[in-house]
Amino acid sequence: MNKKVIARILLALAAYGIFVALVVNFYDDSPAKMRWEDREAYNRQFIAKLELKKFNFDTAIKELGSPDITEAKIVDDNRYQVSFYRTQHVKSDGITTQDECTALLFTNGVLTAIGNTAYQQFLSL
Repeated sequence: MNKKVIARILLALAAYGIFVALVVNFYDDSPAKMRWEDREAYNRQFIAKLELKKFNFDTAIKELGSPDITEAKIVDDNRYQVSFYRTQHVKSDGITTQDECTALLFTNGVLTAIGNTAYQQFLSL
C-alpha cells in the first residue's frame, strides 16, 4: 500500500480517537438537558433496574434529575416522599401529569415502592 494512504488512515484514526475521548469526557448527558422523548426512555430504562431499599433519594436526584411532580409528608416521625418521573407520553399539551409518570416512594430517603402501588401507599399513610 502507498505510504500516503497509510498515513491518512492513521491520521483519521487518531482524529476519531481524539473526538471520542472529548465526547466521553466533556459531553453532559444529564436528564435535564435531554429532549423529552429521550428523557422518558432514559427514565423508563433506569427505573426498570431499580431495587427496593438499595436506592436512595439523593441518587435519584443525581441520576434522574429533579422529579416532574413530587409530594411529601411526615407520619410518626417518618419522612415520606413520592417523586414522579415522566416515563410515557399521553397527551401533547405541554403539561406533565401523574398518568404520564412513574411514582417512586421514598421512606426516610430510601426507595420503598415503585409505580402505582407507590402512590397508593403514600396516599394511605
